[in-house]
Amino acid sequence: MRANGLTVLIVDDEPLVRRGIRTVLSNAEDVTVVVEAGDGRSAVEMIVAHRPDLVFLDIQMPEMDGFDVLTAIPDDLCPTVVFVTAYDEYALRAFDVCALDYLLKPFDDDRLLTALARARERIADSDSAANLATVLQELKSTSRASRIAVRTGDRIVYLSIDDIEWCEAADNYVRIHAEGKRYLIRDTIGRLERWLNPDRFVRVHRSAIVNVYRVKELRPHASGDGDIVLSNDTIVKLSRNYRSRFEAKLTGM
Repeated sequence: MRANGLTVLIVDDEPLVRRGIRTVLSNAEDVTVVVEAGDGRSAVEMIVAHRPDLVFLDIQMPEMDGFDVLTAIPDDLCPTVVFVTAYDEYALRAFDVCALDYLLKPFDDDRLLTALARARERIADSDSAANLATVLQELKSTSRASRIAVRTGDRIVYLSIDDIEWCEAADNYVRIHAEGKRYLIRDTIGRLERWLNPDRFVRVHRSAIVNVYRVKELRPHASGDGDIVLSNDTIVKLSRNYRSRFEAKLTGM
């Protein structure tokens, strides 16, 4: 911590989230928000340039997520981190393996201030710094999401992962189909695939993932592609590049 107080970087691809964090921190006399970043690449540049004491770091961001950001930073520049996430299992696992703290969206002012207080304690005690490399490895290798926060109008709905039927890429978003409804989240199909349980979900196309427990029928084509019929009679295209993995998954069930 510097003589003039705690310097903070806020990283989140949602401007409203950044604004909310900044507003709360502005009431803390010893905190200076040095800069904000709306994407992972900018975050890396800002951390290297400004060397903040503390970073509020969104995990889910397009192109370069929070894990990628920390991996890209030299070990001697790694700040204290508070993860910001909509995936509760990731947040809890981060806490369990000694990441400083987490904020589960949507969070209130009191929860943010609690995270800030814990950050002050951790920064003041240099011997208690968490090994971020270990944290990242644990998160990537063992954590799986059980719920996901999705926006519907002005509400936040916590959707059970088991209720998901299939997912499809939509530019920088993913459209989730669950129980006859559709939800749009700002993420990539590749990162969502990593967070979903591989025993239940499988990639069937470069832009689609299906819940294997919702598969009713496979209609193979002579070309090697195929059509997957789900239990609600939705048809999802199966690419020949993913067919062998899909069939192996069904065979092993």
